[in-house]
Amino acid sequence: MPENPTAESERPALRLRVHIGESDHTGHQPLYTAIVEAARKAGLAGATVFKGIEGYGAHSIVHAARIVDLSADLPIVVEIIDSAEAIRGFLPGLTAMVADGLITLEDVRIVYRSEGQPRS
Repeated sequence: MPENPTAESERPALRLRVHIGESDHTGHQPLYTAIVEAARKAGLAGATVFKGIEGYGAHSIVHAARIVDLSADLPIVVEIIDSAEAIRGFLPGLTAMVADGLITLEDVRIVYRSEGQPRS
């Protein structure tokens, strides 16, 4: 990593977040897995899936990870950061996949990105 990333090395990007439930599926595949695979096939820089321990959405039903409720539909957030062009190009296919959820975009600045060797 550069010792002092500067404003000159920064570049604009978009952060895409997809808020869905753990039980959301497309066919026999979890929706979060389908989104990550679609992002990879679209050549996006990367995707990360976060699993929440508690939350509620449009239906105001609280879902929580508690011992007495092992089948809770926990919140999932898929996060992807890439150029605005790449993210906006991915949106039409993504919105077709997400029947019940929330998709957000935020402007971000990339100050450093490791360009490590691709893994197979």
